[in-house]
Amino acid sequence: MNKIDLAFTPALEQARLVRTKELSPLELVELYLERIDRLNPQLGSYFTVAADLARADAATKTEMLTKAEIVDLPPFFGVPIAIKDLTSVAGMRCTYGSRALMDQIAAYDDGIVSRIRAAGFIILGKTATSEFGSLPYTEPDGFAPARNPWNLDYTPGGSSGGAAAAVAAGLCAIAQGSDGGGSVRGPAGCCGLVGIKPSRGRVSQAPLGERLSGVATDGAIAHTVADAAALLDVMSGYITGDPYWLPDPNPSFLTAATSKLSGALKIGFTTSLPPIGEAAPPIEQAVLATAKLLEGMGHIIEPVSFDLTELIEPFTIVWQSGVAATGLPKEALGKMNQWLLEQTGDLSQYLRAVTQMQIIGRKTVAVFDNFDAMLLPVYMHPTIRIGEWENLSPEATLARIINWIAPCPPFNASGQPAIAIPAGFDSNGLPIGVQLVGRPAAEATIVALAAQIEAAKPASDRPPFAIAGH
Repeated sequence: MNKIDLAFTPALEQARLVRTKELSPLELVELYLERIDRLNPQLGSYFTVAADLARADAATKTEMLTKAEIVDLPPFFGVPIAIKDLTSVAGMRCTYGSRALMDQIAAYDDGIVSRIRAAGFIILGKTATSEFGSLPYTEPDGFAPARNPWNLDYTPGGSSGGAAAAVAAGLCAIAQGSDGGGSVRGPAGCCGLVGIKPSRGRVSQAPLGERLSGVATDGAIAHTVADAAALLDVMSGYITGDPYWLPDPNPSFLTAATSKLSGALKIGFTTSLPPIGEAAPPIEQAVLATAKLLEGMGHIIEPVSFDLTELIEPFTIVWQSGVAATGLPKEALGKMNQWLLEQTGDLSQYLRAVTQMQIIGRKTVAVFDNFDAMLLPVYMHPTIRIGEWENLSPEATLARIINWIAPCPPFNASGQPAIAIPAGFDSNGLPIGVQLVGRPAAEATIVALAAQIEAAKPASDRPPFAIAGH
């Protein structure tokens, strides 16, 4: 296998090659470190590259493979992974995309990082995020912007933009991200990848918990549904003291990704979200084409009405309150976050918004009484250029953000699982994504459905940027 093919080999297959000793962890790490060294200066997908730590871990794991007594290896033994820079990894920088925290070194591993290590992964470094994860593009002050490997003039989305750019460009096979309003699904859609936002309570946010009333959760970004599902298996589970939790999946999400669906599902779909309006033509076409594909598989497809009018104000209040919760002074923040901080009201305003958001979340879940899943756009219009909105006022920027990411936040509010999958390309050659949303705690259903779609469609090409010079 040549180096390009190996860089784009799914993580589960890489794990098999390591387990059968056809490939060593050190060979894999060196492959990705060389690609990061060569491509990341243009791509901006990693804030921090932990080359020495990754090599040391890989050397230890490679040595372990020479010992006859090593039999029962963890599922991703020796496979490199990237961690988003909103997540603490002991001994590595944790900047949160903030120029004020540029030199902060994490003193501990977050709970999911401990689980990722226990699964045998080797951490390559920390991927780029928007400042405190608050924006759907990844251009924080003091850092180079993360770029879309399909076209470097465009964003990979945000806030897990660096994670998606790294996977799409073959700078890792799989990555952890987080999603508080589309921050896994959006970048996956922008970069032609699979991105899973799990149900509320599926993944622990230990040891610190979260500050957005259950809106945000960690998720998985990968080339394939099976890889993303297997990473979700690794990250899932209760840690003592979690404010909400779900039982461990049985069977696993990987099993769901590799098993056939039994019977037809009833799937609602829409491309129009009042008061936002209709999705842009290429997005609308991608949703309709996916609906037709699902219908051809025997599923029952019905249009559904989905109105976001009541959600926009309370969700925006909760979202902007996250900026205030950082505790940083206004002057330490970027322009957009400074403005969001100024809009933050008193505690009673926040609590009213949370209450309203939870009521709307109940209404959202109730829609699924009549459907097994729902098919929607990921974003309402194609990917934007780097810096496209930088000269707009904050008010105008907020309006553009709301109109772009509209299909994502409702399911952060309701806590439902959703998965973004590739659905073609726009006229600029940039990927388009659609998302499947499931009932609460029903990740297995949408994972199986996504895998069925994946099997029926040929894999996407690799970005020319990622294979140039080979």
